[in-house]
Formats: sequence, C-alpha cells, structure tokens
Amino acid sequence: MANKTLFQSIVGKLIPEANTINHEFSPAYAFSPKHALAQYASTGCLNATFYASAETQLEMIIKLCEQVEPQFIAQTAIYCRQRGYMKDTPALLCAILSQKAPEFLPETFCQVMDNGKMVRNFVQIVRSGVIGRKSLGSLPKRLIVQWLDQQSDYRLFCASVGQSPSLADIIKMVHPKPLTQSRNALYGYLLGRDYVFDDLPESVKDFEAYKNKNTQRIPQIPFQFLTALDLGKSEWIEIAKNASWQMTRMNLNTFARHGVFEEKGMSELIAERLADVKAIHQAKVFPYQLMVAYSQIGKKVPSIIRNALQDAMEIALENIPTIKEQIYVCPDVSGSMTFSSVTGYRRGSSSVVRCIDIAALITAAILRNNPHTSVLPFEHQVVSLDLNSRDSVMTNTEKLASVGGGGTNCSAPLAFLNRLNKKGDLVIFISDNESWLGACHAGGTQMMREWNRFKERNPQAKLVCIDIQPYRTTQAIEQEDILNIGGFSDQVFQVVVDFAKGALASDHWVGEIESISLE
Repeated sequence: MANKTLFQSIVGKLIPEANTINHEFSPAYAFSPKHALAQYASTGCLNATFYASAETQLEMIIKLCEQVEPQFIAQTAIYCRQRGYMKDTPALLCAILSQKAPEFLPETFCQVMDNGKMVRNFVQIVRSGVIGRKSLGSLPKRLIVQWLDQQSDYRLFCASVGQSPSLADIIKMVHPKPLTQSRNALYGYLLGRDYVFDDLPESVKDFEAYKNKNTQRIPQIPFQFLTALDLGKSEWIEIAKNASWQMTRMNLNTFARHGVFEEKGMSELIAERLADVKAIHQAKVFPYQLMVAYSQIGKKVPSIIRNALQDAMEIALENIPTIKEQIYVCPDVSGSMTFSSVTGYRRGSSSVVRCIDIAALITAAILRNNPHTSVLPFEHQVVSLDLNSRDSVMTNTEKLASVGGGGTNCSAPLAFLNRLNKKGDLVIFISDNESWLGACHAGGTQMMREWNRFKERNPQAKLVCIDIQPYRTTQAIEQEDILNIGGFSDQVFQVVVDFAKGALASDHWVGEIESISLE
C-alpha cells in the first residue's frame, strides 16, 4: 500500500489561509472593503449589537467609505434602500457622498430620499457633524428644495409628522421659494407664520376644521395628527377605514381596543387590505414585521385578521427559492443569535425581533416552498428538531426560535453531513458568523475544511452564507461555489435563487450592487 501520509486526501491543503480573526478571536476570512461596506449597509441599523457598539459601526462605515470608489458608495446606498429597505445607513451614505464626492449625490439622493423620514434622517446626520461638517452646504440644500418642490401639498403636509429635525426645521434651513399660493400658505402654517387660511391645501383646512370641532368628518390625513385629540369609537373606525397598510399592521391591537372590529364589515375590510398584493409591495414590508404583528395581536383581534397576516406572509415571501435538488438549511441558534436584537439595541426603540427569529423565518420560508429540504439547526452541534413542511411559516418559525442558546460552531452542520455521507446540491447558512467552537488556529477555518470534504462527494454543490449582523468577517471565503450575502429583506431570496442557478457573476453579491444604475 502506498504511503498514506504522502498520498493523503488533498482536503485541507487547498483551503485558503484565514487572514483575520472574528469577534471571538477565532480564524476567519475578512470581507473585501466593498463587501464589508455592503454588509454594514444592508444589516446595520447603527444600534449596538451583540459584539459591536453603534459607535463602532459608524466608525467602520466611514472608514470603509474611504477604501472604496464613490460610485460604489452611491450604488450601495441605493441598493440598501430600494432592495434592503434600510433607513439610517442609506441616509448616512448620502451624507458621506455630500462631503466626499458631491458629483454622485444628485442621482443617489433622488433614488434614496423617497419620503420625508429619509430626508429628515439625512439632515440629522449631516447636522450632527459625524461626516466632518455641520452645515448642509449648497448642493444638499438645492436637492432638498427640489425634493420639496416635487411633493404635492398633501404629501408634504403628511411628511410634517416627526421631529428632530422637523420638516419645519428643514424648511427654515433651505429657504424654499413657494411656487403656488397653496404652498406659500402651507409653509406659513408649518412655520407658525402668517398665512391666508383660504389658500391652505384642503387636507390642512379639513384638519383644522376637525380639530376646532367645526366638523365631525375625519380628515384624510396620517393618524398621527389625530391621536392627540379626544377620539371616540366612530372616529377610530373612520381612521381604520383610511389607514395605510403599515399603519394598519402596527395598530391592530389599538383598533381592537377602540372597538373597530365590532363594526360590521370592518374585520373584512382590514383583512382584505392586509392581504393586498400591491399594498404589501408598496409598503416595502419586511417579512419579520408580519411575524411580529402576528405574534403580538391580542385575543380581541378576529381570526380573519390572523389569517390575513398569514396570507400576507406568503405574499411577502414570494421570492422564496424553488429548487428541485436537495437543500440543507442551517440556522444558527446559538447564544449570540438568541440574545441579540436584529436591528441592534437602542434605549426605547430596540426591536423585539431577535437574530434567531430571522434565521428561523428564512428557514421556515425555504422549507415551505421546498418540501424535501432538510433543516439542521446548530449551536455547538446540530440540534435535533422535527419540522413539517406543510405547517405554516409562522408555526415553524416559532418552533425553530424556541431552541438553542449555546456556543457557535459553523462547521457543525457540514461535519454532521459528512459523517453521514450525505449528498446535496445547496447548503444555506443563516448566522452571524461568529464561530469559535471547534476552530483550528492554523490554516483555513474548520467550516472550509468540512465544506471541502462535502464537495468531494458533491462537486456541483454550492454554499450560501446569509449574514444578518453588521460584521466584516466570514467563515467561508467568497469563491465560485460560495456566496456571502447580508440582509433580512425578501430580496435576499432572489439573490440566492440567481446564485443557485448560476446567474450571478464571479463577484456575486458585490456584482449585483455594482450593476445598479445611477441614472
């Protein structure tokens, strides 16, 4: 027999050397500056996470922007707003562009600033001084004036909800010239200056008439304007009739508390709205927001509403990959996933949704559309759990989110598959990538070692690592058969599908961002 030591398997010999360490001081692969920026922008909410403070994230984003081309900063801002539905980081990237490369700001601004909240975020960030200046500057002022001029009177009045800064504060900063009598009156109204009442937009006159009890007709305006008033059941019913999709989702218990569902036909009306395909897409809803709404609605909310939320979930997850081959989905259920809010921690505004909830939701969604999928939850080892693909996404999500809590070993599912000599075509990990148990401190990561062994049996297999936290390392280095992607919007599924079908370029996710047009 030939010398086994000399002619041993090449597994491990062709694994790239780990070039950094993660937050657990274990071997890892560093993302390129472009990939790292995309990761922070698509998963970071500038709040404290399990391993990093909000300040650390901010410093890292600013540092990464110094290492990439301005065009990529612009494309990342557009990607994480339009496809990732993020708010703070795209506004931050626009603020950085205003200082670093203002020639890229106009096209980026018009694609990112799609509502008043985004404009207020942008102004707040610039005025904070974190990008090196506190004044808006002539170009940002001009872009904000253009944004104001492009809004209808009604949309502008609706955008005046919110503070720090308020829309009135912004108007004072940029000094727009009103182009119509109604806009002149509206600016005067918002700024507390003299105005001609008859010139006000109808929505404002309706609000003032209702506020002064000159009419009982509920004005068609955002409900935030009305909540400070003394409202009865009939008023709440009118509010519910005209509420937006997101406002409806967020106030189901409030409607129940004020007797809205007791009114004949209201349950059916709201259920129909919640399950409306067009409304769901326009609201840019995160699937996890539906999960939160479903889990938190009280007993007074009718079952038809619960069913509508489940229907809405199916619509929001229509990008679930459908792949005929064998899929293994590996959700990380370790302690860092269990105890970390997906949007990070901020006093008074932390999301109740944990990273483990997102991992469970993505897993349950894939399982629902791919009945032959095998699910391998892991912490320090694979956790045994029976799931039924015919159960609802909500049900399986709750089951998955209830297990785990130990240390992190990203190699565990692959080692499990290798011990059983399993065959497969696609392996999907959902994790924060902070693996430390079972780590080898020389050469490549243990996850890459196990992946090479899996590839020996399955040469056409592909590995997808979905990261839902803003860190800049991975356990599986980007290469032809490995995709690293960050985020927790439904758009992640489409990238996974394209990768599984071989439709992505060699640079994978970064290439997707670089394909975004700035025109």
